[in-house]
Amino acid sequence: MCGIVGYAGARPALGIVLDGLRRLEYRGYDSAGVAVVCDGDLLTEKKAGKLANLEKALAERSTADDDAVPGIGAGTTGIGHTRWATHGGPTDRNAHPHRARDGRVAVIHNGIIENFAKLRAELEAEGVEFTSDTDTECAAHLLAGELSRLRAAGEPDGPTLLATAMRQVCQRLEGAFTLLAVDAAIPGAVVGARRNSPLVVGRGVGENYLASDVSAFIEHTRDAVELGQDQVVLITGEAIEVTDFTGAPATGKDFHIDWDASAAEKGGYDYFMLKEIAEQPQAIADTLLGRLKENGEIVLDEVRLSDQDLRDADKIFIVACGTSYHAGMVAKYAIEHWTRIPCEVELASEFRYRDPVLDRSTLVVAISQSGETMDTLMALRHAKEQKARVLAICNTNGSTIPRESDAVLYTHGGPEVAVASTKAFLTQVVACYLIGLHLAQVRGIKYADEVAAVVDQLQEMPDKLRELLAGIEPVRELARELKAAPTVLFIGRHVGFPVALEGALKLKELAYMHAEGFAAGELKHGPISLIDQGTPVVCIVPSPAGRGMLHDKIVSNIQEIRARGARTIVIAEQGDEAVTPYADHLIYVPRTPTLLAPLVTTVPLQVLACEIAAARGHDVDQPRNLAKSVTVE
Repeated sequence: MCGIVGYAGARPALGIVLDGLRRLEYRGYDSAGVAVVCDGDLLTEKKAGKLANLEKALAERSTADDDAVPGIGAGTTGIGHTRWATHGGPTDRNAHPHRARDGRVAVIHNGIIENFAKLRAELEAEGVEFTSDTDTECAAHLLAGELSRLRAAGEPDGPTLLATAMRQVCQRLEGAFTLLAVDAAIPGAVVGARRNSPLVVGRGVGENYLASDVSAFIEHTRDAVELGQDQVVLITGEAIEVTDFTGAPATGKDFHIDWDASAAEKGGYDYFMLKEIAEQPQAIADTLLGRLKENGEIVLDEVRLSDQDLRDADKIFIVACGTSYHAGMVAKYAIEHWTRIPCEVELASEFRYRDPVLDRSTLVVAISQSGETMDTLMALRHAKEQKARVLAICNTNGSTIPRESDAVLYTHGGPEVAVASTKAFLTQVVACYLIGLHLAQVRGIKYADEVAAVVDQLQEMPDKLRELLAGIEPVRELARELKAAPTVLFIGRHVGFPVALEGALKLKELAYMHAEGFAAGELKHGPISLIDQGTPVVCIVPSPAGRGMLHDKIVSNIQEIRARGARTIVIAEQGDEAVTPYADHLIYVPRTPTLLAPLVTTVPLQVLACEIAAARGHDVDQPRNLAKSVTVE
């Protein structure tokens, strides 16, 4: 999830673009760059790291500029980018914008171009030399080539030509993308395009804007246009023209922004955490993007293991911390079910200290949102010392854990600003499912059509999550009722057990209140003594269709705690009438296959914790004593 901004008007573009990038830096902070069109020249600057690195380079450049020659600060058309690395590590050469071979065209990009390898091979066969490891550079070279072809065919030069060329390029791209581009030979125009990735237009007076988020231009205008799917937009200082990818005229959705600048960064939500909860459908879709080849094979991002290495694995350890540990606990059920390989889930902080038995037939799956979690990194290194193979699940391209692993699956979930993970958890669970399916496939346990059937079920999850989130208001109301509760307990069975643990962790992190998660079958072995009159207990109920016996058992558990005075908050799938008599509060989630159920049952617990914390007056995004990434043991 990168931040992108574009400007066309009469004022100097650089300052406006940089101001927009400052507001978008939360979307990507691996690198940043700008391109400005000035007097027929394309001037660019880009730097790895925080936006401050780019600003420093621009300041040094301004000092060195020849006063007789207009510098980068003089142009009135520009684009800028803050990057969240996907293809290629966070380096200067991989930072955006990317220039085409003619040096006149620059492109920035948010998303993933799935067929970039095929396109890159075609371009290299034509003699194009690539200067980065990114998928984005393909789009830059394709756009320059298309512009050259159209000009050679006698098409009139000007802004419309830029839009025509972009439409042609978009028809060749597969995946999810927002693209912005400028051409030094067409001053005063910026073209944008979107497919499955956000792009909004800011409508000004004598100037117009493009951005991935309205916060980039809210200081300049509050009139905006939301673009539809598969649309191309051309902006100049005086006009906004929208077409679809075929060239047919189209219209965006006009709206007025009534948030302040701070709220705009959060998309109108009160907290980044609520925004990130709402982003989960798209985050899951991005994790799944391009994961299934035409022949039915699952695709990882980087693989330095052979299929035989994976077939030789006779035991799996999943190592992780906190929320990632709970994602691993969910994964254990699916991986063992699909692969029939014994799978253990270990706290990374304990793993190497208990002297685990590892060898070349052991596969260690290391899960870390940041890729820098020190406990997980040290567990990984211990595993490598014992000759085990390591496969990483991570959200941060180029971080240490992926670099030191034998294979990587990136979740592509985009950055999380809130300290308490939400979309990281769901995307890690999805990534674990993909690894389980991949292992089952290479070991010959599942055929391509069986894998595709599960992937199809996973691809239905974003819509199910949108349905769930659309009706989440009763959960928020319930949370406000529970703000004074001294404790909240969570119970579940099967994959519902780690969901219960995750729900309790979120409440502890955010609301600073006592919360515990239990396997429901353990209640009578001690925890039921905690039940008192009015004690809130959240019960995660499995589907009666998928695990009928487990369903009946947890219904019995709910009856037991209710008989002792518990206030039961039941999360069950739509149509499950058996739980109704025993639920003081009933939260329905969409029907979902049992192994995939955590993707829907977790979300109400995230909202519950967030709203209880807010009702108690706490800082939801930055809870006390916690950091986003734990880089010390």
